[in-house]
Amino acid sequence: MKIKQLFAPTDMTVGKPWKSILTFTLPMLIGNIAQQLYSTVDSIVVGKYIGDNALSAVGSATPILNMLLVLFIGISTGSNIMVSQYFGAKNRSSLSYTIGNSITATAVASLILIAVASPLIRPVLKLLNTPESILNDCAGYLMISLVGIAGMAYYNILSGVLRGLGDSFSALIYLLIATVLNIGLDIFFVAVVGMGVPGVALATVIAQMISSILCCIKLAGMREHFDFGKKYLKPLKEYILTIVRLGLPSGLTQAIFSSAMIIVQSLTNCFGEMFIAANVVVMRVDGFAMMPNFSFGTALTTYAGQNVGAGKKDRVIQGAKQGTLMAVGCSAAITLLILLFGKGLMSVFTDTQELVDLSYRLMMLLSVGYIAMAVTQSLSGIMRGAGDTVTPMWISLITTVFARVPIAYGISYLTRTPELPYGQKECIQISLLCAWVLGAVVTTIAYKRGKWKEKAIKQ
Repeated sequence: MKIKQLFAPTDMTVGKPWKSILTFTLPMLIGNIAQQLYSTVDSIVVGKYIGDNALSAVGSATPILNMLLVLFIGISTGSNIMVSQYFGAKNRSSLSYTIGNSITATAVASLILIAVASPLIRPVLKLLNTPESILNDCAGYLMISLVGIAGMAYYNILSGVLRGLGDSFSALIYLLIATVLNIGLDIFFVAVVGMGVPGVALATVIAQMISSILCCIKLAGMREHFDFGKKYLKPLKEYILTIVRLGLPSGLTQAIFSSAMIIVQSLTNCFGEMFIAANVVVMRVDGFAMMPNFSFGTALTTYAGQNVGAGKKDRVIQGAKQGTLMAVGCSAAITLLILLFGKGLMSVFTDTQELVDLSYRLMMLLSVGYIAMAVTQSLSGIMRGAGDTVTPMWISLITTVFARVPIAYGISYLTRTPELPYGQKECIQISLLCAWVLGAVVTTIAYKRGKWKEKAIKQ
């Protein structure tokens, strides 16, 4: 394959389905791993250079930061689906307006979010029982992240557009550049300048801003596939409403997930700084373990979108089977690696043996659930790509709100003793594992019912 072809859009409506999916997934998987390095390097630098309490501060801030990003996840999902379907249908005009309106919507959402969320950061942290010892670091981390949220948002939106066009390689290259920059800035701001936890947030904001600029430059040069100019940036009701219709369920799904995380974080904070830090370590390793699932899910969204746009629904079903099998196989291999080498991974983040042992024990509870998540992400990706973003939203609501949160608090309540006033710490991980397994079962049933086949955008 020529180098130029790697940076070109990919037509996933032809060729062997598994090969198209795998070719698209691999660079995106590397990119997702690189993106996970942002938070992982943050945690390593904080844990090694500042201490375990600072590690807890980053962990307590993460669920709130994820909640702040839900608007952009909705825009990204909606535009990705529209781009892939219009690209598959070879509809140049609609493709151009979709990309332009996505850029405008992101700018407006960024300004609104900064204005609304800034004064609420400290009150929310106090409401969540954040320990006083880490409150200031949490607030500083979140404030800097919020001010620079446009960079994070635009990278996610524009890289999603590139993936909708079938170009996962360009987004990978730009992300790798930003990752290297982020690592260097992390060390500079924390170890050299001594900025502490806020320095970690500043490094991430700068790196993601640069990656978003690179994505924008790439899109501006793809004139052979769509038009890119001021005319297409003007908001048009038809495109904005379609982005909202398709993206809102995914945004709500992430909001539901983030809300559940925040509610559970409140329980986590009750167990003290050591347990909070252990959760940070577990979630960083968890982030890498989940990457194949998310990558296959996104690849199948683009695959389904292009083939639905081209009217090839039988090919969508064929790709769903092959893509899900590849995702399950990959997750099974990762689960085995975690079981064998998990403790060594935990020790990368901290020199405190008690923290390593606790993190490893919690990680073991989650490891088998990655196989269940492979099924959920793959089949949800197919449904979203076909235009059915509502069904995955309801499944997320069932598994996180009606399953995970009650299970976590239920186990905590039932296992309380004088020595353990808040119950067993493992309730957090057990509840997450139950939610993952339930999600896989319900998603499989919804996919087999086949209502997603009727949700394609009208061309």
